[in-house]
Amino acid sequence: MKLKVGILGGGSWGTTVASIVARNADATIWARNPETVNEINEKHTNSKYLPNAKLTKTLRASNSIEETVKNADLLVMGVPAQSFRTVLQEAKPNIRPWIPIVSLAKGLEIGTKMRMTEVIEEIMSGHPAGVLTGPNLAKEIHFGKAAAAVIAMVDDTIAKELQPIFSSGLFRVYTNDDVIGCELGGALKNIMAIASGMGDGANAGDNTRAAVITRGLSELTRLGVAMGGKSRTFAGLAGMGDLVATCSSAKSRNHHVGFQLGQGKSLKQIIDEMNEVAEGVKTAKVVIELAKDYDVEMPISMEVYKVLYEGSTVNDAFKGLLKMDIGSEKEPG
Repeated sequence: MKLKVGILGGGSWGTTVASIVARNADATIWARNPETVNEINEKHTNSKYLPNAKLTKTLRASNSIEETVKNADLLVMGVPAQSFRTVLQEAKPNIRPWIPIVSLAKGLEIGTKMRMTEVIEEIMSGHPAGVLTGPNLAKEIHFGKAAAAVIAMVDDTIAKELQPIFSSGLFRVYTNDDVIGCELGGALKNIMAIASGMGDGANAGDNTRAAVITRGLSELTRLGVAMGGKSRTFAGLAGMGDLVATCSSAKSRNHHVGFQLGQGKSLKQIIDEMNEVAEGVKTAKVVIELAKDYDVEMPISMEVYKVLYEGSTVNDAFKGLLKMDIGSEKEPG
């Protein structure tokens, strides 16, 4: 018998993962918008988030969270970090006991500073919690471009059981037991993607982008290790891999935000023009708090935060970074 999988969230990444899962399991996706649900069921498309893409025909969509999760053997959470808790609490009464719950979100919760697997563990105690992450630009994966991801769970046996559910011919899924590191890599790289986008928007050049990526990796590794992640995780798909993809691609929402800031647009104008969430905008607030909590220097994150929330310009941000004392590559900064 095929596993039954419920996916909550009908954005580009949630829909892409649902379409992959539907090749390997009995999959139902929940979306808020009735038009999206009808389009997926009748036309096998989701033109708002995945233009010109055909979805797996066996994928079903529903407007009902209850209908989506009540028979699920696996629950996939494809909603943004700041909506995650609310949606999971709504789903809770209908979730079967002990089933695994996997997050697709790459963000941290404002207020609690929690990772999404921590939110799962708080609300759904006893359920194995994991994360699917890596250099995964939804549109490329949906159109069959080769890519790789990581399914991270504390219990490697469960991760291995879930591996084939998320895999397809050109989408390779690896396992990892470092949930903390994988989750933080996905969340923290979004701030670096905004920084990289700011440089690209201001036409700072390839050397600047390379510097942001490499020093950004150093930054997110410092905080990630301080919070309990393993340093080698940040050199892998969930760290360096995801960082390179989102810092280099115009398809990245967070890079797009940075690029538009570099072009002189206001944050409000940029957000108003987007139809999806750039997680790094909200996560930047949490990261600055965590950097203080763990006494970790994060100069790039701080300059991005100042641009997003304190009125600094992109030019101010790069001047701020250049004014910093230069130390050894082994040291912070």
